[in-house]
Amino acid sequence: MTAALHARAALRRARSLQILLLAAFWLAGDLIVRSLALPVPGGVVGMVILLGLLALGWLDLRSVRLGAYWLLAEMLLFFVPAVIAVIDHQEFLSPLGLKIGFVILAGTMMVMMTTALTVDLLYRWRMRHALG
Repeated sequence: MTAALHARAALRRARSLQILLLAAFWLAGDLIVRSLALPVPGGVVGMVILLGLLALGWLDLRSVRLGAYWLLAEMLLFFVPAVIAVIDHQEFLSPLGLKIGFVILAGTMMVMMTTALTVDLLYRWRMRHALG
């Protein structure tokens, strides 16, 4: 077996290496955003790069699956700083803060409903055209 095959096999088994790989995609996206002054978060650019490599078959899904599952399972930990910020800034609990929270909640619900309706309409359109 070549060194590349050993590395690939190790990557598929090691969650920590997969998390480092995902972080490397984030870092690469962040560097691209900073160097080109793009108005997009670096993480989004990094995930687009990752998606492109997965779609082209240049990166195997098994090379990031365990790390992605772990990150998704522990996602609640990433919101702890936001909760602490709300506790430190009591103005978020004032009437203005509650209005902002309502706008965020209403906007999220509108996006979710629009997405659901779009998926439903496209599914129905696809079923009509698949049968015809």
